[in-house]
Amino acid sequence: MARVIMQAVVSVDGYIAYPDDTVGPLFDWYGNGDVTVRANDKWQFNVSRASADHIKPFWDAVKVTVIGRHLFDTTDGWSGVPAAGDELVVVTHRPLPEEWLARFPDAPFHTADSVEAAITLAKELAGDGLVCVCAGDVGGQAFSAGLVDEVAMDVAPVVLGEGVRFFGGHTGTVLLDDPDAVVQGDRVLHLHYTVKR
Repeated sequence: MARVIMQAVVSVDGYIAYPDDTVGPLFDWYGNGDVTVRANDKWQFNVSRASADHIKPFWDAVKVTVIGRHLFDTTDGWSGVPAAGDELVVVTHRPLPEEWLARFPDAPFHTADSVEAAITLAKELAGDGLVCVCAGDVGGQAFSAGLVDEVAMDVAPVVLGEGVRFFGGHTGTVLLDDPDAVVQGDRVLHLHYTVKR
């Protein structure tokens, strides 16, 4: 059965982007090393050996990514290529733009009209693989609904002061297990937690 991991690069004060959706120095660590890691056929990054050894197996295990419509629109649907995994599910109440579909007719993208439906579809598509739900509003909704098994944070040493919260609009206390993994990269700390049930 598929596992669901909520993941993102996050500032020390818990933000994944500025209010205008730019990421500022959060992604600087993607260029801080001498080890090339390919996220997919389109994107590659140069990270430290410690970061590469941590993120490469994670990216390889992801079969399906779940994002919200806002992230889809902001990134132009990553030009039809999931940032991680083989397929992508967009939570949206509107069809994907016809112009985008015409530009990327073979994009392995699916839509769902709720977070619950998106996670169900993603788990079906992933089989025994990993489902990665992007942190932020959709991730926070999945977390609040009890649909997230694990939380993975790549903590960048920066305080943004305001912006898009890692857990979106989630409120309330949820205990996580002790970290399963703590890896020190170059300008990033990789943390991985299991959600207590």
